[in-house]
Formats: sequence, C-alpha cells, structure tokens
Amino acid sequence: MTRSKRAFLFLFVLMAVFFLINTPMVWKWMYPIKYEKEILEASSRYQVDPYLILAVIRSESGFQPDRVSKKGAIGLMQVMPETAEWIVEQANLQPSGENYLYDPVMNIHIGTWYLSFLEKRYEGDPVKMIAAYNAGPGKVSSWLAKEQWNGKRETIEDIPFGETRLYVQRVLYYHDRYQNIYSNMLE
Repeated sequence: MTRSKRAFLFLFVLMAVFFLINTPMVWKWMYPIKYEKEILEASSRYQVDPYLILAVIRSESGFQPDRVSKKGAIGLMQVMPETAEWIVEQANLQPSGENYLYDPVMNIHIGTWYLSFLEKRYEGDPVKMIAAYNAGPGKVSSWLAKEQWNGKRETIEDIPFGETRLYVQRVLYYHDRYQNIYSNMLE
C-alpha cells in the first residue's frame, strides 16, 4: 500500500470514528443509566435532580452496588454506615436487614435524602452540595466561613482538599454529560 493510500485510509478511519462518537447511541453506551426507576423515584420523593444522582453514583461506585471504599463507604452512593444510621432515623426509613446499604433501592434513597438535606443546607447550590457530599458539611462550612473557598464553580481549584476538588470536578462533568445526553428523558 502506498503512503498516500495509508494516509487516506487513516484519515477515513479517523473521520468514521469521529462521526460514530457523535451519535446518541454511542454516547448512551458510554454513559449508561442503570437503576433508572429507582433514581427517578428517589428524585421525585426528595426533589433532587436525577442527573445529579446519576453523576454521584457514577463517580462513587460506577454503578456497582457491592462497592466498599477504603474508608468503609458502602454501595452505589458510597454512604458511610454512621451517616446511613443517622439518615435512616432522620428520614424515617425502614431498611430491612443489617446489610441494607448493599440494597440499591435503599442506598439510592439514603444517598438522595442526604443530597436533599445538603441542598437545603446550601440553599440549592450544587457545587457546595457535591463538595459536602464528599468532604462533609462541617468541612465545607468551615472553608466557606474561613474564606478558604467561596463555593463557586469557577473557583473549584481553591477547594483545600485535593480529593474533594477532583470529586467535585468529576461529578459536575458527569452531571453535564448525563444532562446533555438524556435531556428531558428523566424529567
């Protein structure tokens, strides 16, 4: 094969890949929705953006309900057992069994209730909510009070914890992706 034919073939393959990637089918394959019914139910019940729930689940567990973090967070939304106990009491939930954090339905309800709690605490500001979901509301409130971070999306790089900074960026990225791909499908 001549050099010009290889170059043409390479260019053709690149163009084909570009056009394939920009199809809705490929985007939906890259950003799947799992547990759609459960997410929509929790979203409606606790008035939380379903795309945010999807983004948190994708960031936290990659949709793996049996995921356990090094720190001990469990399930799809990676909820710490102590936080889950507090939420179960506050939200008057009725989990069945002691391994309820592994149950996708219960885990989604617990995590979504917590996002709703954080949404109220931070007056609907998703950036602060996401940061607090990762670092805890005490840390985020402290950063805001000490003016270490102003809580805005434009200043995420000022978040004092690198893990939280990357987490917020990742969740916002996934949120925007899911919203663009599935716009109006989940609402």
